[in-house]
Amino acid sequence: VRALQGSVWKKNPLSVLFGLHGKMGVTSVTCHGGYVYSTGRDGCYRQLRLQARQLEVLRKQRPCKGLQWIEELRFTPSGDLLVLGFHADSFVVWSTRTGENLHCVPCGGGHRSWSYSSSSSAEAFAYIKQGDVMLYCSAPEPCEQQVLLASLHGREITCVRRLGAVRAPGHPAVNVFVTGSEDTTACVLTLSERSRTALPLTTLDDHISSVRALALALAGPATPSDASLSTLLFSGGGRAQIECYRLLLTGDPASESTVACEVVHVASHRLDEHWDRMKNRHKLVKMDPETRYMSLSVVPGTDAEQLPTPCKFLAAACSDGSVRVFGLLEAARKLVLVAESFHHQRCVLKVEAFLHVPQALVCAGAATDGSVAFWDITAPITEAPVFPALGAPLLTVMAHSCGVNSLHVREMPEGRYLVASGSDDGSIHVCRLEVAPGDGAAGLRVLERLSRPCAHAAHVTGVRVLRPDLVLSASVDQRLTLWQLGPGGLEALSTTFFHVPDLAELDCWEAAAEPGGEPHYYCVLCGQGLELVRCAARATRPEPPPPEAPQ
Repeated sequence: VRALQGSVWKKNPLSVLFGLHGKMGVTSVTCHGGYVYSTGRDGCYRQLRLQARQLEVLRKQRPCKGLQWIEELRFTPSGDLLVLGFHADSFVVWSTRTGENLHCVPCGGGHRSWSYSSSSSAEAFAYIKQGDVMLYCSAPEPCEQQVLLASLHGREITCVRRLGAVRAPGHPAVNVFVTGSEDTTACVLTLSERSRTALPLTTLDDHISSVRALALALAGPATPSDASLSTLLFSGGGRAQIECYRLLLTGDPASESTVACEVVHVASHRLDEHWDRMKNRHKLVKMDPETRYMSLSVVPGTDAEQLPTPCKFLAAACSDGSVRVFGLLEAARKLVLVAESFHHQRCVLKVEAFLHVPQALVCAGAATDGSVAFWDITAPITEAPVFPALGAPLLTVMAHSCGVNSLHVREMPEGRYLVASGSDDGSIHVCRLEVAPGDGAAGLRVLERLSRPCAHAAHVTGVRVLRPDLVLSASVDQRLTLWQLGPGGLEALSTTFFHVPDLAELDCWEAAAEPGGEPHYYCVLCGQGLELVRCAARATRPEPPPPEAPQ
């Protein structure tokens, strides 16, 4: 008491977060590594940080399904995070690193006094049951099961995006990727070309259904010499759900992957929740809460200072036949539905948004009937109206005879664009477009169309325009093909076979050119697995040698 005399005590707390774990309450608070962790009886634990003397929630995590009562977190010296809680009538110790139950002790459930202690030599769990003190002890036993290769996901990988390259001091730069899966999670990982290993950095588990699409909005350029990288990550999938995160990647020499990842959950959106907040909804057709987001694309250039409301906008291809545009209010942590169009009247598989200088924003959507439609979305974004329809598209191109599984748009000089698409019938279609400003809206004109029927023996699920004269395609037939794009059409340059079955998607980037060497590209492919492929690309196909002169 004497030691406290003269000290000033504040009557009110510095920061209060009401209802953080719902009406069931908070069970524990732990400080570790500069962060604050809280657990509750809602089956989740949250990561917080102290920012300007205020608590800020970074993310919410659910360790496993069925663990509805979390009591405590334990951080082990080996870097594992143990979640202690109750599942039905059993006490559970869950490892977040291995994703398995380390202990499951039938004790009758929660609402009892208990204590757990672990060391390298023994583990003990004591609890009170019907007035008796019960003790459970175990000695560590050698594990007979050896994990040859740890899995990244429990089911098929549906989408992949490269975040960039991060270099820790004294270490080579490593590529960081994010993958989405049918197991309802997205995983941020490093994939090293030298060690040929994939190391997970963190898992995002806010989705209640499969993660079908990913989109990135980088805060700045990423080069192999960068020590840090900040990006916005959008993920979409089943149950009409979109999640948005801000990822901060920094070089960490002490980590096994040499990269540290900080995740901040920014916003989320679900159509059923949006419908519940709408006025005069009895006059509208009810939104389908089972809609799937098949593809996402960040609208470029919408955070420019010259726009009335600088923020990020996102285009989404939806299974209910619509193309929707969302706006991210990052300060308010909200995703707002801005506009939509039901022009396709069938499942929209792919969407791509691009910017035409000075300020013409165009969105392309591809559907299961083989058509690719283009909308001018400048007015809905710059004027910020309240949920209007996009109206009729500027242009519709029948590119294929069936569903379009891959779509990519590349800007060319003089206001022209190359639009490449791949279809279920194995064909590839490339059209050259010209954007011409009109009266209050942009206009589109097709300058040239090239098609390659039977380019692959199965669905073309990945296509990229690498250069104005070079196109890359990947298919379920497990072939990765480089095509020379010329006036005569598409001519195959080279073909590489990869090992990932049921290819779902690919992402590509150009590698730094070596002095005197040929330009080359990296491709990451996902499906029933993940694979990194390097492919070289000459400027043109080598010409055959001239015939020898007759003797």
